[in-house]
Amino acid sequence: MEATMIKVRICAFADEASPDLMGQIAALKEEGISLIELRGVNGRGVAELTEEEARAVRRRLDENAVSVWALGSPIGKIAVGDDFQSHLAQAEHLFRLAAILGTERVRIFSFYTSAPERDEETVFARLDRLAELAAPYRVKLYHENEKAIYGDTAERCVRLLNAVPRLGCVYDPANFVQSGEDIDKAHRLLFDRADYFHIKDARCRDGAVLPAGEGDGGLRRLIGSLARDTVLTLEPHLAVFAGYERLDRTELRGSFVYPSQRAAFAAAAEALRVLLRENAFREVNGTWIK
Repeated sequence: MEATMIKVRICAFADEASPDLMGQIAALKEEGISLIELRGVNGRGVAELTEEEARAVRRRLDENAVSVWALGSPIGKIAVGDDFQSHLAQAEHLFRLAAILGTERVRIFSFYTSAPERDEETVFARLDRLAELAAPYRVKLYHENEKAIYGDTAERCVRLLNAVPRLGCVYDPANFVQSGEDIDKAHRLLFDRADYFHIKDARCRDGAVLPAGEGDGGLRRLIGSLARDTVLTLEPHLAVFAGYERLDRTELRGSFVYPSQRAAFAAAAEALRVLLRENAFREVNGTWIK
C-alpha cells in the first residue's frame, strides 16, 4: 500500500516582522510564506479595522498572493468579570471582517481567571455563546492555550473542548512551558486534538522564548510526530536588542538576541525549516511534504 503524503504549510504572525502591512508582505515573500495569521495591521489590532480598511488589506494581500489563514483576535483575552456584552459586539465585528478577509478561522482565548474551577461554567457558557454567534458567519473559533486564562493547562483545554465541541484547538507549546505545564502531558493530551500549531519555543528555567527546537517545548517531537496535513504558524517573540551593533559579538555566542524584528523573524523561520528538514520534509512550491 502506498504511504500517505503529509503536507504542511507555514503561516506566520507577520506583524512580528513589521508593523505595517507592506513590510509584513515583503517579509513573508522573502521567507517563502504565503499564509498569514492576521493580528496587527499598520500598528493596530485586527479588531480595530473597519470593514472598508479590511477590504483594502484584502486587496493588498491578494495582489501579493498572500492568504489569510486565521485572524489572531483578542477575543477571550479579558477577565471573566469584565463586560461580556461589549465583547460580543467586538466578536461579531471580527466575524464580519473574517468574511471580508477570506478566512473562516478566528483564534480566541478562554478568559483570565485566578479561580478556574470556580469560573469554569461561566467560561464554558461564554465560549459556547461566542461559537453560536460565529456560526451564521461560517466562522469557527480556535482556542489557544495562554498564560493565566482558564485554558492554560492541557487538562482544562481538554475539558473546554469536550464542553464546547464547536471549538477548534490551537496548540502553543511555549505558552504551556511558561505556564509551568508538563510538556509531555500537554503533548499526550492535546497533540492529536490540535487543528493547527503555533511554533514558539520557551525555556523552563526562566520562560525565555527561543527559536523552535532550542527550548523545552518539545518542538522536535511535535514536528516529528506530524502524521496529517496541518498548518504551522510562526510566532517568533524573539528578543530584539536595540544596541546589538555595539555589543562584542563574542558575548552573544549561544544567545538568541537579534538586531531587529525582521532578523528575529528570519531566525524563527529558519529554525522551523531546519526542524522540518531534520524530519524528512522537503519544500515543493511553498508546501512542505514527506
